[in-house]
Amino acid sequence: MGIFEIRDAFYLNGQPFKILSGAIHYFRIDPDDWYHSLFNLKALGFNTVETYVPWNAHEPHKGQFDFSGRLDIERFIQTAQSLGLYMIVRPSPFICAEWEFGGLPAWLLEENMRIRSSDPAFIEAVSHYYDRLLGILTRYQVDQGGPILMMQVENEYGSYGEDKTYLRAVRDLMKEKGVTCPLFTSDGPWRATLRAGTLIEDDVFVTGNFGSKASYNFAQMQEFFDEHGKKWPLMCMEFWDGWFTRWKEPVIHRDPEELAEAVHEVLELGSINLYMFHGGTNFGFMNGCSARGTLDLPQVTSYDYGALLNEQGNPTEKYYAIQKMMATYYPQYPQEEPLIKECLPARTLSLTAKTSLFANVHNIAQVETSLYPKRMEELGQHTGYLLYETDVEMDAPEERLRIIDGRDRAQVYVNDRHLATQYQTEIGKDLLIAGDEKESVNLKILLENMGRVNYGHKLLADSQRKGIRTGVCVDLHFHLQWKQYPLELQDLSRLDFSKEWQENAPAFYRFDFRLDCVYDTYIDMMGYGKGAVFVNGHNLGRFWEVGPTTSLYVPHGFLKEGDNTIIVFETEGRYQETLQLVQQPTFLTIKGENL
Repeated sequence: MGIFEIRDAFYLNGQPFKILSGAIHYFRIDPDDWYHSLFNLKALGFNTVETYVPWNAHEPHKGQFDFSGRLDIERFIQTAQSLGLYMIVRPSPFICAEWEFGGLPAWLLEENMRIRSSDPAFIEAVSHYYDRLLGILTRYQVDQGGPILMMQVENEYGSYGEDKTYLRAVRDLMKEKGVTCPLFTSDGPWRATLRAGTLIEDDVFVTGNFGSKASYNFAQMQEFFDEHGKKWPLMCMEFWDGWFTRWKEPVIHRDPEELAEAVHEVLELGSINLYMFHGGTNFGFMNGCSARGTLDLPQVTSYDYGALLNEQGNPTEKYYAIQKMMATYYPQYPQEEPLIKECLPARTLSLTAKTSLFANVHNIAQVETSLYPKRMEELGQHTGYLLYETDVEMDAPEERLRIIDGRDRAQVYVNDRHLATQYQTEIGKDLLIAGDEKESVNLKILLENMGRVNYGHKLLADSQRKGIRTGVCVDLHFHLQWKQYPLELQDLSRLDFSKEWQENAPAFYRFDFRLDCVYDTYIDMMGYGKGAVFVNGHNLGRFWEVGPTTSLYVPHGFLKEGDNTIIVFETEGRYQETLQLVQQPTFLTIKGENL
C-alpha cells in the first residue's frame, strides 16, 4: 500500500517526489515490446510511465469490449510495476493523441447526443464504458498496492469547451466507480484554456501541456494557481519532445541538445511527462487527422514523433542527450544501459500471387442493399474502405455523374475501368461517363475513410461521418438501388488468389516467405501507390506514395519462425513484382513548411 498526495509538492509515502515520466501508449506497441520500452524508460532514471486509454479501441462497437492483446492494459500495468515504475493513467473519454476521432468511438455518431458535453446520453455512454475500464484500473491504484499515482478527468477540454457540468459528471463517475487516487486535468498553460477546461474551483489538480519556454508557461500556470489560492506543484503533463507527421508534409525535427536543455528547464521548476517517450505506430486504420479550414489532413501510420525511442523502440540521439543531462544535474536518479533490438537482414521478397478486389469482394465483405447509398456508420462500419456498386442506364452516350457529399477519398470505376479519383475538395465535381444509349453500365465507387479528426471543433462536424452521405446524381437526379460492401479488412483469410487480377484496379498482392529467426523489420513501399499492408493477419496500417514516410514498421511479434505471409492491399494499380524488407525506415524528401 502507498499514499500519493498533492500538496505544495508531490508526496509519496510522506516524502517529496519529483515525477519523471514518459509517455508510452500500450495500444501503439506490440505487447512483446512493452518490457523493452518500459525498461528503457527506467534506464534513463525516470520513475513513472504515462498512457492514454483509447475508448474507441476498447469499445469498438456499442457494448462490445476488448481488453486483449495490444489492448491488455492490465498486463501493461503489471509490466510497468514489475520494473518499479509508477503510472499516470489518462482514461478520459477524449484523448486527442493524433488517434482516430481522438479516441471517441465512431458509433457515437449514430446516437442522438452531443459528445464531450453534459448531454445525459453521452454521460450514460461514458458510464457504461467506465464500468468495464475502471473495474480494471482501480485495482492498481497506489493505495491498493498498485503503481497508479493519479488519473485524468478530461484532456485539453479548455481548447474545446467550458461545460463544467460535464467535467464534474466525468469526475463523479470516476469516484463512484472506485477511483480514490488524485484526479487532474491537462490543458494549454494560458488563462483562457485553464479557466474553461479545469475544475480548480473543485480542487482537481491542474497540469499544463507545452513543448518549450518552461519558465514562461509555468509562470502563467502559477498566476492562475495564485488567483485561486492554490499552492500546488507545477507539472507539464505533455512536454512535446517532437511532433507528429502528416501526409505530403516534411518531417519535423528537433535538435537533441536543445531538447535536453529545455527538459532541464522544466525539471528545475517542476515535474515532467515527456510526450512521447516511445511513440510507436498507428496500426490498422487508427491514425488521426488534423483540421485546417475546409480540409481534414490525415496523419501518417508511423507515430515515431521524433521521440526518445524511435518507432522500433530503440534509443535515439535525444535519449542520449537527456541521459547525459540527467547524469550531470540529477545524479540521484540511477541510470542503466538501454536495451537495443536487432532487425532482420535486408532481403527481397518475390510476388507469390495477385488478385483483384472486385473479383473477391463477395468473399471478404457482406453485401447490403439499399435505395440510397448508406454511410459507413449506418452499416456498423467505422474504419477502412466502403465499396458502392450500382448499374446506371444510359439516357445519352455521355452522362454527368456527381458524388454528393462524400468523405474522404473516392475512386470511381465504370465497367471496372478507372474513371477518376476525387479527394475532399474535388468530390462533388462533374464526372462524365460514357456508354451505349439505353444500355446499362456498371458503376463502382471505392470510398476510403482516411481518419477522423482528433482535435478541435470539427469533432462535431458532419465531415466525421464517412462514406457517401447524401447520394450520387446521374444527370440531375439522385440515382437509386445500391449495393454496399464494408471493407474494414479485419479478416483476409477468404481471399481467393486464383481469381483474376485486373490492371489499374484495386488489388491484393501476396508475398510468402520463410524465416529461421525473428527480428523487427521495415517494409519499403516505394513503387506502390496507396493502401494498407497485412503481415500474418496483422494490419500494419496505411502507406501512400506521396510520403514523407514510404515504409511500414513490422514488430517481431507479428512474425514467426517458418512460414510468413504479407498481403498488400493497393488501390491505385501501382505495384512491384518484389517487396523489400529493410533495416531502417525510408522517406521521401519533401521541402516546405508544415501547415
